[in-house]
Amino acid sequence: MAGGGSQQSTSQEEQEQPFEGMMGRPHTVVAMAIVVGILVGFVSILFRLMIGGFSHLYFEVLAGALPQSWGTLRYLAIPAAGGALVGPIVYVFAREAKGHGIPEVMEAVAMRGGRIRPRVTLIKALASSICIGSGGSVGREGPIVQIGSAAGSTVAQILKFPGKLTRVMVACGAAAGVAGTFNAPVAGAFFALELILRDWGTAAFAPVVISSFCATVVSRRFLGDHPAFEIPDYSVESITELPLFGLLGLLCALVAIAFIVSLYFMEDRWDRLRIPEWLKPVPGGVLVGALGLLSLKLLGAGEDYHLGIWGVGYDTMQLALTDEGVTPAIVGGLVLLKLAATTTTLGSGGSGGVFAPSLYLGCMTGALMGHVVHTLFPALGTSPAAYALVGMGAVFAAASRAPVTAVLIVYEMTQDYRMILPLMLACAVAVWLASSLYRYSIYNLKLFRRGVHLDLPYEPVILSEIYVGEAMTRDVIGVEPQQTVRDVMELLDSTKHHGFPLVDERGDLHGIVTVGDVRRALREGKQDRPVSEAATHDVVVAFPEESLNDALRKLALRDVGRLPVVDREDRRKLLGLVTRKNILSAYNRALLHRHTDLEKTVEPEHLE
Repeated sequence: MAGGGSQQSTSQEEQEQPFEGMMGRPHTVVAMAIVVGILVGFVSILFRLMIGGFSHLYFEVLAGALPQSWGTLRYLAIPAAGGALVGPIVYVFAREAKGHGIPEVMEAVAMRGGRIRPRVTLIKALASSICIGSGGSVGREGPIVQIGSAAGSTVAQILKFPGKLTRVMVACGAAAGVAGTFNAPVAGAFFALELILRDWGTAAFAPVVISSFCATVVSRRFLGDHPAFEIPDYSVESITELPLFGLLGLLCALVAIAFIVSLYFMEDRWDRLRIPEWLKPVPGGVLVGALGLLSLKLLGAGEDYHLGIWGVGYDTMQLALTDEGVTPAIVGGLVLLKLAATTTTLGSGGSGGVFAPSLYLGCMTGALMGHVVHTLFPALGTSPAAYALVGMGAVFAAASRAPVTAVLIVYEMTQDYRMILPLMLACAVAVWLASSLYRYSIYNLKLFRRGVHLDLPYEPVILSEIYVGEAMTRDVIGVEPQQTVRDVMELLDSTKHHGFPLVDERGDLHGIVTVGDVRRALREGKQDRPVSEAATHDVVVAFPEESLNDALRKLALRDVGRLPVVDREDRRKLLGLVTRKNILSAYNRALLHRHTDLEKTVEPEHLE
């Protein structure tokens, strides 16, 4: 067993040095940004082709193979068939590929020095393309951000870059993913700076912009330079109409909050269902199929699966943006159906983004208000479709709390500047109201529920002031070396843990077994063999008198999620277990306590 961490890890000062001085020459950073941009540009093209391929496979090949007597009920089976593949792929190979992906990237940047497992690139691309292609009501931006970020992180890890440069490479990959997928180089760069890196410094700005530029060049070379939406020539007819767009911003803020709350409500409900996690996307797919059929009936679209609430929904949004065949009843119904379908897809374990659903909800909300305004004030003259365009940006801005990205992405996806003023106004109002009523965005709420507070300043010195013994879990579930692999797998499923220490009847530590070790043994047919044969015996351990900073370094070096805590004098004596969650919880408690104490020191009389 390995103890101590001084020989294995670099110092904190080395990890946090400015990247301009790394590797001797600043142009190395630019060169790597170009590599990441080009690489992710090609990956984004491949990802879009994969979505198209799976869509053809499910909605044309599979739908044609199913009995014609089923009629439209065939479309209940298609999303379920997709879920039958997505669930096991995510569960077995990379659980972080579940959901919309961006919070996982934000957490990696904030807490793990930008380190993301390389396998996430492949698993996220496969799972999300199947989910979207089979009708999952999600977008492709979350997956491509996670895919691009994983690619950037992988390049940095191969070249053994320090933490700060690795984080920049992650941001480069995220920017390139958005830029290459949406033909939006400016929005891609600002998305990475505003949401992923949360750093507007000049040092990070240049490589992120260069990476976004390179991905866009690659995408345009093979896919052409076309806007995502073709919109007619409309603009605000009178300046007196601008307050109505401010009112639209208020409405969009409420829709965004409803989206955030309902998404995590549905995740909690699905988590409590007593069925295997890998199987949950199947019944979820059946429900999404039913909601999709309702949306087709509402639109009168027959069996045109490109319309309704399945997939990214751009074709349906195009109808609202051109005011073709949509009525207040239709767009209002689509808001409710899309909200239910997206939260069901992600809550049941599907893989995809929330960016496109945010645009969809905003588009339909704006179209609804546009029709109401046009009915009440026909003399104003502005098309209801103009409100749909502005609503797209406002709901996304309120949900993500990224107003700059929202304005830019809508502009670049339409390549139309005429509605920029009402768009800016609606986004600003939406973010203001959403922030006032609900603290968390759709991205950082997921991290808050894990104990990660991104809205608080990062103070790494705190980790050096807390000892492992203060943060560790003392009530540890252990397994005996002679227990079978099958028994331990059942224990993993019932407790939802990801690993256990191997301890004998005296409580002595013999190793550690993870869910990955057990699955590997099961694939090799060793389900009835002692679990000690599958366990890791050369274990990195922590000591109770070590700081959490030392423990976190050990976790990062071995890319593990837990460390057994042992007595320094008797390294077989198990005292507890320290996990990333323990460290995050202890850090956040100390940080909140520090800031609370700081606020209490400022007495009212001192402010007079």
